[in-house]
Amino acid sequence: MLYDVRLDLHYQYKASVHGDRHLVRVAPISIPNVQRVIASSLSFEPRPEQETTFADYFGNLVTTIAYSGRHDHLDVRLTARVQVEEATDPVDLSPTLGGLKEEIAALWSVAPDSPQHFLGASPRILLDPEITAYARNCVDRTQSVRAAALDLCLKIHGDFGYDKDATKVDTGPVEAFALKRGVCQDFAHVMIAGLRGVGIPAGYVSGFLRTIPPKGKPRLAGADAMHAWVRVWCGQHAGWLEFDPTNAMLAGPDHITIGHGRDYSDISPIVGVLRTSGGHTAKQSVDVVRVE
Repeated sequence: MLYDVRLDLHYQYKASVHGDRHLVRVAPISIPNVQRVIASSLSFEPRPEQETTFADYFGNLVTTIAYSGRHDHLDVRLTARVQVEEATDPVDLSPTLGGLKEEIAALWSVAPDSPQHFLGASPRILLDPEITAYARNCVDRTQSVRAAALDLCLKIHGDFGYDKDATKVDTGPVEAFALKRGVCQDFAHVMIAGLRGVGIPAGYVSGFLRTIPPKGKPRLAGADAMHAWVRVWCGQHAGWLEFDPTNAMLAGPDHITIGHGRDYSDISPIVGVLRTSGGHTAKQSVDVVRVE
């Protein structure tokens, strides 16, 4: 499928800021046999005094921007055209959990996609006994790693309520698990923590999700969303597979990937430092339009 993507981020500062530097990760990446970025443009207002782009360790596109002068707002705009491949539901070639552990033990690699990076705790995800036990139930009633991951994906969707007011961007998976409420970031973090707790490598995916309006209703501009889901290493034959616990499904052609990481901290849309005496407000608008 071919999509046009537009993202607008607006930050309004309560007092003027200066001396700020930011890392911005919002541009989608090309992934062989998954998606191809045909064109992409990222712009800022006010225009940065310094701007560079590089690929980080995990292959995500990072744009650095810096200002020395004072300003009271920051606008980030992304436009991109992305081709996403249609994917069929793969045959389950994943091993049992015991077989997976043997494969991991025999795999010595520090490559960005090595499962070794996605087994232990990471900056936003601690391994928690209660979340591990929650995931263990899924392992015990399934026959393969892929089946266990899908079962946990569906279980989180059924047990958790979507509530954008229940958590904040810095809410950890332990708190979200206790609440049984949250947003896509929380569901992804809980699923990752559970899988890692039982020995299944899992990572965080940031991207865009096309939403389809109810039948007979017009599509609303800006109503699509940035989204988060989970990638799971299902063994050397199955490789990395992606699951969306927010929507109880395998990630598909409506999922457009920005990048991968161990958790949200590796692929947060914007992070930085600045000098100011006040706070800020933020607004986000996303459009994902299929090109017929």
